[in-house]
Amino acid sequence: MVPEVTRRTAQNDSLRRRILPQVFAALFFVAMAALPAFGKTHPVPLDKNVDAAKCLECHADKTKGKAVHSAIATGCLSCHEVRVTKDVTRVKLTTTTTQALCLSCHDEKKADPAKTMHPPAVRDCVKCHDPHQSDNPNQLLKASSGATRDENLCLSCHKIGVDIPKEGSRHAALDMGCDTCHVTHKNGDKGKIEFAAHLKKDVPAICIDCHDVKDAALQKAHLDQPFGTANCLQCHNPHQSAKPKLMQTFLHTPFEGKMCDSCHQAAKDGKVVLANADSRALCLTCHEEQGKKIESAKVQHPGAQGECISCHNPHGGKSPGFIQPDPVNACLACHSDQTEQMKKAHLHQPAAVQGCATCHEPHGGENQHLLRAASPNKLCLECHGPEANPQKLESEHLVTIFNGAVKLPEDYFQKVTVLPLKYGRGHPTEGHPVTDVMDPTDVSKVLKTVNCLSCHQPHSSAQASLLIKDQANNMAFCMTCHTGFSK
Repeated sequence: MVPEVTRRTAQNDSLRRRILPQVFAALFFVAMAALPAFGKTHPVPLDKNVDAAKCLECHADKTKGKAVHSAIATGCLSCHEVRVTKDVTRVKLTTTTTQALCLSCHDEKKADPAKTMHPPAVRDCVKCHDPHQSDNPNQLLKASSGATRDENLCLSCHKIGVDIPKEGSRHAALDMGCDTCHVTHKNGDKGKIEFAAHLKKDVPAICIDCHDVKDAALQKAHLDQPFGTANCLQCHNPHQSAKPKLMQTFLHTPFEGKMCDSCHQAAKDGKVVLANADSRALCLTCHEEQGKKIESAKVQHPGAQGECISCHNPHGGKSPGFIQPDPVNACLACHSDQTEQMKKAHLHQPAAVQGCATCHEPHGGENQHLLRAASPNKLCLECHGPEANPQKLESEHLVTIFNGAVKLPEDYFQKVTVLPLKYGRGHPTEGHPVTDVMDPTDVSKVLKTVNCLSCHQPHSSAQASLLIKDQANNMAFCMTCHTGFSK
Protein backbone atom coordinates (compact mmCIF):
# COMPACT_ATOMS: atom_id res chain seq x y z
CA MET A 1 0.00 0.00 0.00
CA VAL A 2 2.84 2.39 0.90
CA PRO A 3 4.51 2.09 -2.53
CA GLU A 4 1.15 2.91 -4.19
CA VAL A 5 0.80 6.07 -2.04
CA THR A 6 4.39 7.00 -2.85
CA ARG A 7 3.73 6.51 -6.56
CA ARG A 8 0.61 8.70 -6.47
CA THR A 9 2.46 11.40 -4.51
CA ALA A 10 5.20 11.43 -7.14
CA GLN A 11 2.60 11.66 -9.91
CA ASN A 12 0.90 14.60 -8.16
CA ASP A 13 4.22 16.41 -7.68
CA SER A 14 5.02 15.92 -11.36
CA LEU A 15 1.59 17.21 -12.38
CA ARG A 16 2.04 20.28 -10.18
CA ARG A 17 5.40 21.05 -11.76
CA ARG A 18 3.95 20.80 -15.27
CA ILE A 19 0.60 22.55 -14.83
CA LEU A 20 0.88 25.08 -12.00
CA PRO A 21 3.43 27.39 -13.71
CA GLN A 22 1.13 27.68 -16.72
CA VAL A 23 -1.92 28.28 -14.52
CA PHE A 24 -0.14 30.98 -12.49
CA ALA A 25 1.07 32.66 -15.67
CA ALA A 26 -2.44 32.68 -17.09
CA LEU A 27 -3.89 34.11 -13.86
CA PHE A 28 -1.21 36.84 -13.83
CA PHE A 29 -2.12 38.01 -17.33
CA VAL A 30 -5.84 37.89 -16.53
CA ALA A 31 -5.26 39.98 -13.42
CA MET A 32 -3.15 42.49 -15.31
CA ALA A 33 -5.78 42.79 -18.04
CA ALA A 34 -8.42 43.52 -15.41
CA LEU A 35 -6.52 46.47 -13.93
CA PRO A 36 -7.87 49.91 -14.89
CA ALA A 37 -5.78 52.06 -17.20
CA PHE A 38 -3.37 54.29 -15.29
CA GLY A 39 -3.89 57.19 -17.67
CA LYS A 40 -1.39 59.54 -19.21
CA THR A 41 0.63 61.95 -17.11
CA HIS A 42 -0.62 65.46 -17.86
CA PRO A 43 2.16 67.87 -18.91
CA VAL A 44 1.04 70.54 -16.44
CA PRO A 45 -0.47 70.20 -12.95
CA LEU A 46 -4.24 70.51 -12.66
CA ASP A 47 -6.59 71.00 -9.78
CA LYS A 48 -8.55 67.85 -8.97
CA ASN A 49 -11.77 69.87 -9.34
CA VAL A 50 -10.85 71.17 -12.79
CA ASP A 51 -13.73 71.86 -15.17
CA ALA A 52 -14.18 71.68 -18.95
CA ALA A 53 -13.52 75.40 -19.39
CA LYS A 54 -9.99 74.88 -18.11
CA CYS A 55 -9.47 71.97 -20.55
CA LEU A 56 -10.57 74.08 -23.50
CA GLU A 57 -7.95 76.70 -22.77
CA CYS A 58 -5.48 74.31 -24.41
CA HIS A 59 -7.73 71.85 -26.22
CA ALA A 60 -10.08 74.19 -28.06
CA ASP A 61 -9.25 72.34 -31.31
CA LYS A 62 -11.24 69.36 -30.00
CA THR A 63 -14.44 71.36 -30.41
CA LYS A 64 -13.85 72.48 -33.99
CA GLY A 65 -14.43 70.52 -37.16
CA LYS A 66 -17.10 69.59 -39.67
CA ALA A 67 -18.24 66.73 -37.44
CA VAL A 68 -18.00 67.32 -33.69
CA HIS A 69 -18.92 64.59 -31.21
CA SER A 70 -22.15 65.52 -29.44
CA ALA A 71 -20.60 64.42 -26.13
CA ILE A 72 -18.32 67.49 -26.26
CA ALA A 73 -21.30 69.61 -25.28
CA THR A 74 -21.68 67.64 -22.03
CA GLY A 75 -18.16 68.54 -20.94
CA CYS A 76 -14.76 66.84 -21.01
CA LEU A 77 -15.35 65.18 -17.64
CA SER A 78 -18.25 63.16 -19.01
CA CYS A 79 -15.60 60.91 -20.62
CA HIS A 80 -12.34 61.83 -18.87
CA GLU A 81 -11.27 61.66 -15.26
CA VAL A 82 -8.54 63.80 -13.66
CA ARG A 83 -6.50 62.20 -10.89
CA VAL A 84 -4.09 64.27 -8.82
CA THR A 85 -1.53 62.47 -6.65
CA LYS A 86 0.84 64.87 -4.91
CA ASP A 87 2.41 66.83 -7.76
CA VAL A 88 1.49 64.35 -10.53
CA THR A 89 -1.67 64.84 -12.61
CA ARG A 90 -3.01 61.97 -14.69
CA VAL A 91 -5.93 62.03 -17.11
CA LYS A 92 -7.72 58.80 -17.95
CA LEU A 93 -11.03 57.60 -19.32
CA THR A 94 -13.90 57.08 -16.92
CA THR A 95 -14.02 53.43 -18.05
CA THR A 96 -11.36 50.76 -18.47
CA THR A 97 -11.65 50.61 -22.27
CA THR A 98 -12.74 52.97 -25.03
CA GLN A 99 -15.34 50.43 -26.16
CA ALA A 100 -17.02 50.41 -22.74
CA LEU A 101 -17.09 54.20 -22.74
CA CYS A 102 -18.64 54.44 -26.22
CA LEU A 103 -21.26 51.81 -25.44
CA SER A 104 -22.34 53.70 -22.32
CA CYS A 105 -24.13 56.03 -24.76
CA HIS A 106 -24.25 54.00 -27.99
CA ASP A 107 -25.92 50.95 -26.51
CA GLU A 108 -27.46 50.07 -29.88
CA LYS A 109 -23.96 49.29 -31.20
CA LYS A 110 -23.35 46.59 -28.60
CA ALA A 111 -22.05 43.34 -30.12
CA ASP A 112 -24.45 40.40 -30.30
CA PRO A 113 -22.65 37.04 -30.78
CA ALA A 114 -25.70 35.76 -32.67
CA LYS A 115 -25.32 38.49 -35.29
CA THR A 116 -22.61 39.42 -37.72
CA MET A 117 -20.67 42.49 -36.64
CA HIS A 118 -17.96 44.60 -38.27
CA PRO A 119 -14.89 43.52 -36.21
CA PRO A 120 -13.60 47.04 -35.34
CA ALA A 121 -17.08 47.90 -34.10
CA VAL A 122 -16.90 44.96 -31.71
CA ARG A 123 -13.50 45.77 -30.25
CA ASP A 124 -12.26 49.31 -30.85
CA CYS A 125 -14.46 52.24 -31.88
CA VAL A 126 -11.55 54.70 -32.11
CA LYS A 127 -9.91 52.56 -34.79
CA CYS A 128 -12.36 54.23 -37.20
CA HIS A 129 -13.71 57.25 -35.31
CA ASP A 130 -12.07 60.29 -33.74
CA PRO A 131 -13.69 60.66 -30.30
CA HIS A 132 -13.73 64.44 -30.51
CA GLN A 133 -14.01 65.88 -34.01
CA SER A 134 -13.23 65.23 -37.65
CA ASP A 135 -13.62 66.72 -41.10
CA ASN A 136 -15.43 63.53 -42.16
CA PRO A 137 -19.04 62.44 -41.47
CA ASN A 138 -19.58 60.45 -38.26
CA GLN A 139 -16.16 61.61 -37.06
CA LEU A 140 -14.38 59.07 -39.25
CA LEU A 141 -10.59 59.32 -39.19
CA LYS A 142 -10.55 59.34 -43.00
CA ALA A 143 -13.08 59.38 -45.81
CA SER A 144 -14.71 56.11 -46.91
CA SER A 145 -13.82 56.74 -50.55
CA GLY A 146 -10.60 56.91 -52.53
CA ALA A 147 -8.30 54.36 -54.16
CA THR A 148 -5.40 54.43 -51.68
CA ARG A 149 -4.92 53.74 -47.99
CA ASP A 150 -3.93 57.34 -47.43
CA GLU A 151 -7.34 58.46 -48.69
CA ASN A 152 -9.72 55.64 -47.76
CA LEU A 153 -10.27 54.55 -44.17
CA CYS A 154 -11.67 51.17 -45.22
CA LEU A 155 -8.48 50.35 -47.11
CA SER A 156 -6.58 50.55 -43.82
CA CYS A 157 -7.78 46.98 -43.28
CA HIS A 158 -9.37 45.84 -46.54
CA LYS A 159 -7.22 45.40 -49.65
CA ILE A 160 -10.15 46.02 -51.97
CA GLY A 161 -9.43 47.24 -55.49
CA VAL A 162 -5.69 47.26 -54.85
CA ASP A 163 -3.09 45.37 -56.94
CA ILE A 164 -5.51 43.98 -59.50
CA PRO A 165 -3.84 41.81 -62.19
CA LYS A 166 -3.46 43.37 -65.63
CA GLU A 167 -6.07 41.03 -67.11
CA GLY A 168 -8.41 41.49 -64.15
CA SER A 169 -11.31 43.86 -63.49
CA ARG A 170 -12.39 46.38 -60.87
CA HIS A 171 -15.92 47.51 -60.01
CA ALA A 172 -16.34 51.17 -60.90
CA ALA A 173 -18.57 51.63 -57.83
CA LEU A 174 -15.42 51.52 -55.67
CA ASP A 175 -14.61 55.04 -56.82
CA MET A 176 -17.95 56.25 -55.46
CA GLY A 177 -16.97 55.21 -51.94
CA CYS A 178 -17.52 52.11 -49.82
CA ASP A 179 -20.62 53.66 -48.25
CA THR A 180 -22.28 53.53 -51.67
CA CYS A 181 -23.14 49.91 -50.94
CA HIS A 182 -22.20 49.33 -47.30
CA VAL A 183 -23.47 50.46 -43.91
CA THR A 184 -20.64 49.72 -41.50
CA HIS A 185 -22.71 49.13 -38.36
CA LYS A 186 -25.53 47.21 -40.01
CA ASN A 187 -25.83 43.79 -38.42
CA GLY A 188 -28.21 40.88 -38.37
CA ASP A 189 -28.50 37.24 -39.34
CA LYS A 190 -25.04 35.83 -40.09
CA GLY A 191 -26.51 33.62 -42.78
CA LYS A 192 -27.80 36.47 -44.94
CA ILE A 193 -25.45 38.31 -47.28
CA GLU A 194 -27.21 41.62 -46.60
CA PHE A 195 -25.98 41.51 -43.00
CA ALA A 196 -22.80 39.48 -43.43
CA ALA A 197 -21.49 42.15 -45.83
CA HIS A 198 -23.27 45.07 -44.12
CA LEU A 199 -25.09 45.97 -47.35
CA LYS A 200 -27.64 48.76 -47.71
CA LYS A 201 -29.95 46.30 -49.50
CA ASP A 202 -30.03 42.59 -50.18
CA VAL A 203 -28.79 41.09 -53.45
CA PRO A 204 -29.87 41.54 -56.26
CA ALA A 205 -31.80 44.69 -55.24
CA ILE A 206 -28.60 46.60 -54.50
CA CYS A 207 -27.14 45.59 -57.89
CA ILE A 208 -30.11 46.51 -60.06
CA ASP A 209 -30.22 49.97 -58.52
CA CYS A 210 -27.39 50.70 -60.95
CA HIS A 211 -27.55 47.84 -63.48
CA ASP A 212 -30.81 47.95 -65.45
CA VAL A 213 -31.96 44.39 -66.18
CA LYS A 214 -33.73 45.69 -69.32
CA ASP A 215 -30.51 47.05 -70.79
CA ALA A 216 -29.95 45.37 -74.19
CA ALA A 217 -26.18 45.11 -73.77
CA LEU A 218 -26.59 43.50 -70.35
CA GLN A 219 -29.13 41.01 -71.69
CA LYS A 220 -26.79 40.10 -74.55
CA ALA A 221 -23.91 39.57 -72.11
CA HIS A 222 -26.11 37.06 -70.26
CA LEU A 223 -27.01 35.30 -73.54
CA ASP A 224 -30.65 36.34 -73.09
CA GLN A 225 -31.04 34.16 -70.01
CA PRO A 226 -33.16 35.71 -67.20
CA PHE A 227 -30.94 37.15 -64.47
CA GLY A 228 -33.03 39.88 -62.82
CA THR A 229 -33.82 37.77 -59.73
CA ALA A 230 -30.55 35.84 -59.57
CA ASN A 231 -27.90 36.13 -56.88
CA CYS A 232 -25.32 38.19 -58.79
CA LEU A 233 -22.60 37.26 -56.31
CA GLN A 234 -22.63 33.62 -57.38
CA CYS A 235 -21.09 34.65 -60.70
CA HIS A 236 -19.53 38.05 -59.95
CA ASN A 237 -17.21 39.44 -57.31
CA PRO A 238 -18.69 42.82 -56.29
CA HIS A 239 -15.30 44.48 -55.83
CA GLN A 240 -12.57 43.08 -58.02
CA SER A 241 -11.49 39.98 -59.90
CA ALA A 242 -8.43 38.47 -61.52
CA LYS A 243 -10.74 37.78 -64.46
CA PRO A 244 -12.69 40.10 -66.81
CA LYS A 245 -16.26 41.21 -66.03
CA LEU A 246 -15.73 40.74 -62.27
CA MET A 247 -16.11 36.97 -62.68
CA GLN A 248 -15.92 34.91 -59.51
CA THR A 249 -12.76 33.09 -58.48
CA PHE A 250 -14.15 29.64 -59.25
CA LEU A 251 -16.32 28.99 -62.31
CA HIS A 252 -18.09 25.91 -63.63
CA THR A 253 -16.29 24.88 -66.84
CA PRO A 254 -19.30 25.07 -69.21
CA PHE A 255 -20.28 28.45 -67.78
CA GLU A 256 -16.75 29.83 -68.08
CA GLY A 257 -16.55 28.54 -71.64
CA LYS A 258 -19.94 30.11 -72.53
CA MET A 259 -21.30 26.66 -73.37
CA CYS A 260 -24.68 27.53 -71.87
CA ASP A 261 -26.55 25.30 -74.35
CA SER A 262 -24.95 22.23 -72.77
CA CYS A 263 -27.28 22.77 -69.79
CA HIS A 264 -29.87 25.32 -70.96
CA GLN A 265 -32.43 25.71 -73.66
CA ALA A 266 -33.69 29.17 -74.66
CA ALA A 267 -35.54 30.92 -71.86
CA LYS A 268 -39.35 30.72 -71.99
CA ASP A 269 -41.71 33.30 -70.48
CA GLY A 270 -38.80 34.85 -68.58
CA LYS A 271 -37.89 31.57 -66.92
CA VAL A 272 -34.88 29.27 -67.15
CA VAL A 273 -35.38 26.08 -69.18
CA LEU A 274 -32.91 23.23 -68.64
CA ALA A 275 -31.76 20.82 -71.35
CA ASN A 276 -33.00 18.03 -69.07
CA ALA A 277 -35.96 18.60 -66.77
CA ASP A 278 -34.24 16.40 -64.17
CA SER A 279 -31.45 18.66 -62.93
CA ARG A 280 -29.72 15.83 -61.02
CA ALA A 281 -29.60 13.69 -64.16
CA LEU A 282 -28.24 16.69 -66.04
CA CYS A 283 -25.37 17.04 -63.56
CA LEU A 284 -24.59 13.32 -63.65
CA THR A 285 -24.04 13.37 -67.40
CA CYS A 286 -20.64 14.92 -66.58
CA HIS A 287 -20.21 14.05 -62.89
CA GLU A 288 -20.99 10.35 -63.01
CA GLU A 289 -18.21 9.54 -60.51
CA GLN A 290 -19.95 11.62 -57.82
CA GLY A 291 -23.20 9.77 -58.41
CA LYS A 292 -21.43 6.44 -57.91
CA LYS A 293 -19.76 7.68 -54.74
CA ILE A 294 -23.08 8.84 -53.29
CA GLU A 295 -24.77 5.51 -53.99
CA SER A 296 -21.93 3.23 -52.85
CA ALA A 297 -20.75 5.09 -49.71
CA LYS A 298 -20.60 2.97 -46.55
CA VAL A 299 -21.94 5.95 -44.56
CA GLN A 300 -24.38 7.80 -46.75
CA HIS A 301 -25.32 11.46 -46.59
CA PRO A 302 -29.08 11.87 -47.04
CA GLY A 303 -28.58 15.43 -48.25
CA ALA A 304 -26.54 14.17 -51.20
CA GLN A 305 -29.45 12.03 -52.39
CA GLY A 306 -31.40 15.07 -53.56
CA GLU A 307 -30.87 17.80 -56.14
CA CYS A 308 -27.24 18.80 -56.70
CA ILE A 309 -28.24 22.46 -57.01
CA SER A 310 -29.54 22.39 -53.44
CA CYS A 311 -25.89 22.71 -52.39
CA HIS A 312 -24.02 23.72 -55.57
CA ASN A 313 -24.46 26.74 -57.75
CA PRO A 314 -24.26 25.59 -61.37
CA HIS A 315 -22.29 28.64 -62.50
CA GLY A 316 -19.61 29.57 -60.00
CA GLY A 317 -18.77 30.86 -56.54
CA LYS A 318 -16.18 32.08 -54.09
CA SER A 319 -15.03 28.59 -53.15
CA PRO A 320 -14.19 25.35 -54.96
CA GLY A 321 -17.33 23.36 -55.69
CA PHE A 322 -19.46 26.54 -55.90
CA ILE A 323 -21.26 25.76 -52.63
CA GLN A 324 -24.34 27.94 -52.11
CA PRO A 325 -25.09 30.18 -50.40
CA ASP A 326 -21.66 29.45 -48.89
CA PRO A 327 -19.78 26.39 -47.58
CA VAL A 328 -21.17 26.82 -44.06
CA ASN A 329 -24.80 27.81 -44.55
CA ALA A 330 -25.31 25.18 -47.24
CA CYS A 331 -25.08 22.63 -44.42
CA LEU A 332 -26.86 24.65 -41.73
CA ALA A 333 -30.00 24.70 -43.88
CA CYS A 334 -30.56 21.09 -42.77
CA HIS A 335 -28.36 20.78 -39.66
CA SER A 336 -30.21 23.25 -37.46
CA ASP A 337 -28.52 21.88 -34.33
CA GLN A 338 -25.25 23.26 -35.64
CA THR A 339 -26.89 26.63 -36.23
CA GLU A 340 -27.03 26.99 -32.45
CA GLN A 341 -23.36 26.05 -32.22
CA MET A 342 -22.49 28.89 -34.59
CA LYS A 343 -24.01 31.40 -32.19
CA LYS A 344 -21.31 30.80 -29.59
CA ALA A 345 -18.57 33.36 -29.00
CA HIS A 346 -15.63 31.28 -30.24
CA LEU A 347 -15.86 29.35 -33.50
CA HIS A 348 -13.51 26.74 -34.92
CA GLN A 349 -12.32 28.38 -38.12
CA PRO A 350 -12.54 25.33 -40.43
CA ALA A 351 -16.15 24.71 -39.42
CA ALA A 352 -17.33 28.32 -39.27
CA VAL A 353 -15.42 29.88 -42.18
CA GLN A 354 -13.94 27.31 -44.55
CA GLY A 355 -16.97 25.05 -44.38
CA CYS A 356 -18.15 21.73 -42.99
CA ALA A 357 -16.60 19.80 -45.89
CA THR A 358 -13.15 20.63 -44.50
CA CYS A 359 -13.64 17.77 -42.04
CA HIS A 360 -16.70 15.94 -43.41
CA GLU A 361 -17.32 14.03 -46.65
CA PRO A 362 -20.37 15.78 -48.16
CA HIS A 363 -21.18 13.05 -50.68
CA GLY A 364 -20.77 10.09 -48.33
CA GLY A 365 -17.79 8.27 -46.90
CA GLU A 366 -16.35 5.34 -44.99
CA ASN A 367 -16.20 6.82 -41.48
CA GLN A 368 -18.68 7.62 -38.73
CA HIS A 369 -20.20 11.11 -38.93
CA LEU A 370 -18.89 11.32 -42.50
CA LEU A 371 -15.47 12.31 -41.14
CA ARG A 372 -12.57 12.46 -43.59
CA ALA A 373 -10.41 10.36 -41.25
CA ALA A 374 -10.97 7.14 -39.34
CA SER A 375 -10.37 8.70 -35.91
CA PRO A 376 -10.69 12.13 -34.28
CA ASN A 377 -6.93 12.43 -33.84
CA LYS A 378 -6.13 11.63 -37.47
CA LEU A 379 -8.66 14.27 -38.47
CA CYS A 380 -7.36 17.02 -36.17
CA LEU A 381 -3.67 16.26 -36.71
CA GLU A 382 -4.08 16.63 -40.46
CA CYS A 383 -3.72 20.36 -39.66
CA HIS A 384 -2.42 20.53 -36.09
CA GLY A 385 0.03 17.64 -36.10
CA PRO A 386 3.81 18.03 -36.40
CA GLU A 387 3.70 16.03 -39.64
CA ALA A 388 1.03 18.21 -41.30
CA ASN A 389 2.04 18.57 -44.93
CA PRO A 390 -0.34 20.75 -46.98
CA GLN A 391 0.37 20.68 -50.70
CA LYS A 392 0.48 23.91 -52.68
CA LEU A 393 -1.59 24.56 -55.79
CA GLU A 394 0.41 27.50 -57.12
CA SER A 395 -1.86 28.17 -60.11
CA GLU A 396 -4.97 28.47 -57.91
CA HIS A 397 -3.27 30.13 -54.89
CA LEU A 398 -4.56 27.33 -52.68
CA VAL A 399 -3.22 24.53 -50.49
CA THR A 400 -4.72 21.06 -50.18
CA ILE A 401 -5.04 18.52 -47.37
CA PHE A 402 -6.41 14.97 -47.18
CA ASN A 403 -4.54 13.98 -50.36
CA GLY A 404 -5.94 16.86 -52.36
CA ALA A 405 -9.59 16.31 -51.36
CA VAL A 406 -9.86 19.63 -49.50
CA LYS A 407 -8.70 22.99 -50.85
CA LEU A 408 -7.91 25.89 -48.51
CA PRO A 409 -6.61 29.48 -48.93
CA GLU A 410 -2.85 29.65 -49.48
CA ASP A 411 -2.32 31.56 -46.21
CA TYR A 412 -4.50 29.19 -44.16
CA PHE A 413 -1.64 27.49 -42.29
CA GLN A 414 -0.14 30.78 -41.17
CA LYS A 415 -2.89 30.86 -38.55
CA VAL A 416 -2.86 27.17 -37.54
CA THR A 417 -1.24 26.06 -34.28
CA VAL A 418 1.03 23.08 -34.90
CA LEU A 419 1.39 20.99 -31.73
CA PRO A 420 4.86 19.75 -30.66
CA LEU A 421 3.73 16.15 -30.31
CA LYS A 422 6.05 13.17 -30.05
CA TYR A 423 5.05 9.57 -29.42
CA GLY A 424 1.45 10.65 -28.79
CA ARG A 425 2.36 13.16 -26.08
CA GLY A 426 3.04 16.87 -25.69
CA HIS A 427 -0.26 18.80 -25.42
CA PRO A 428 -1.30 20.88 -23.52
CA THR A 429 1.86 20.33 -21.44
CA GLU A 430 5.05 18.40 -22.05
CA GLY A 431 4.43 14.70 -21.63
CA HIS A 432 0.64 14.98 -21.51
CA PRO A 433 -0.95 12.19 -23.60
CA VAL A 434 -3.14 12.93 -26.60
CA THR A 435 -3.77 9.26 -27.43
CA ASP A 436 -5.10 6.35 -25.40
CA VAL A 437 -3.16 5.56 -22.22
CA MET A 438 -2.43 1.85 -22.09
CA ASP A 439 -2.43 -0.29 -18.95
CA PRO A 440 1.24 -0.76 -17.91
CA THR A 441 0.41 -4.25 -16.61
CA ASP A 442 -1.16 -5.24 -19.94
CA VAL A 443 -0.26 -3.02 -22.88
CA SER A 444 -3.03 -4.57 -24.97
CA LYS A 445 -5.65 -2.93 -22.73
CA VAL A 446 -6.66 0.75 -22.68
CA LEU A 447 -6.42 2.25 -19.21
CA LYS A 448 -7.78 5.66 -20.22
CA THR A 449 -9.34 6.64 -23.56
CA VAL A 450 -7.80 9.90 -24.74
CA ASN A 451 -8.17 11.80 -28.02
CA CYS A 452 -8.65 15.39 -29.13
CA LEU A 453 -12.37 15.24 -28.36
CA SER A 454 -11.62 14.31 -24.74
CA CYS A 455 -10.88 17.98 -24.14
CA HIS A 456 -12.03 19.96 -27.19
CA GLN A 457 -15.26 20.66 -29.03
CA PRO A 458 -14.88 20.51 -32.81
CA HIS A 459 -17.25 23.31 -33.83
CA SER A 460 -17.50 26.09 -31.26
CA SER A 461 -17.43 27.06 -27.61
CA ALA A 462 -18.22 29.86 -25.21
CA GLN A 463 -14.51 29.79 -24.30
CA ALA A 464 -11.49 30.53 -26.48
CA SER A 465 -9.86 27.12 -26.14
CA LEU A 466 -12.97 25.27 -27.41
CA LEU A 467 -12.92 23.08 -24.32
CA ILE A 468 -15.74 20.59 -23.79
CA LYS A 469 -18.91 21.73 -22.04
CA ASP A 470 -17.81 25.34 -22.68
CA GLN A 471 -15.48 25.17 -19.69
CA ALA A 472 -12.80 27.75 -18.97
CA ASN A 473 -9.11 26.90 -19.44
CA ASN A 474 -8.07 26.60 -15.82
CA MET A 475 -7.12 24.10 -13.11
CA ALA A 476 -10.77 23.20 -12.50
CA PHE A 477 -10.96 21.83 -16.04
CA CYS A 478 -7.82 19.71 -15.52
CA MET A 479 -9.29 18.37 -12.30
CA THR A 480 -12.22 16.80 -14.16
CA CYS A 481 -9.75 14.05 -15.16
CA HIS A 482 -6.96 14.39 -12.62
CA THR A 483 -9.16 13.60 -9.65
CA GLY A 484 -6.24 12.08 -7.75
CA PHE A 485 -4.48 15.44 -7.59
CA SER A 486 -4.12 16.43 -3.94
CA LYS A 487 -2.99 19.52 -2.10
